[in-house]
Amino acid sequence: MKLVTKISALALLGIVAISCGEKKGAESNEMGDSTEVAMDTVVVDTPNIVGVASSNEDFSTLVAAVKAAELVETLSSEGPFTVFAPNNAAFAKLPEGTVENLLKPENAEKLKSVLTYHVVAGKFDSAAVLDAIKDNNGKYSVTTVQGEAIVLSLNDGKVMLTDANGGTSTVILADVAASNGVIHAIDTVVMPK
Repeated sequence: MKLVTKISALALLGIVAISCGEKKGAESNEMGDSTEVAMDTVVVDTPNIVGVASSNEDFSTLVAAVKAAELVETLSSEGPFTVFAPNNAAFAKLPEGTVENLLKPENAEKLKSVLTYHVVAGKFDSAAVLDAIKDNNGKYSVTTVQGEAIVLSLNDGKVMLTDANGGTSTVILADVAASNGVIHAIDTVVMPK
């Protein structure tokens, strides 16, 4: 009789252990499924160049100019583009009235020329820019979307831009990612001829 009781007790213990294991396995599968669902539903979209610039108050003048020049659609397209983006302080360095004058509807083509002079077709992060400068004896000329060239060089380890008129600008923030390219913030507006 004792033997039957012991066997019954062991059988009951085995059933309890097995059922707990199944429940734990079911909970694990449920947890695994919920983790998968959570990972599937979390999507992080990087905005395009216009979206990135619009989300940063320091580029409000640039964004207003892009809108006035009707370049939003172009800079929102697939690209890729590399934009040397003047911040608000860069626009503030221009002679008084320059920005206001460029924003007038009758100056849309001139504004478009100035803005596209800050854009290069293709995505060139800082590593690619530095390699190009080093591989070309310290100076690398890039053709802008506007059609004229800008010369990239290094000065005290910082990337410098020299425009068609000899004016210079310094990259002050590099590698701001966008879905259709990259933005490098600059401290001075560069000008085509």
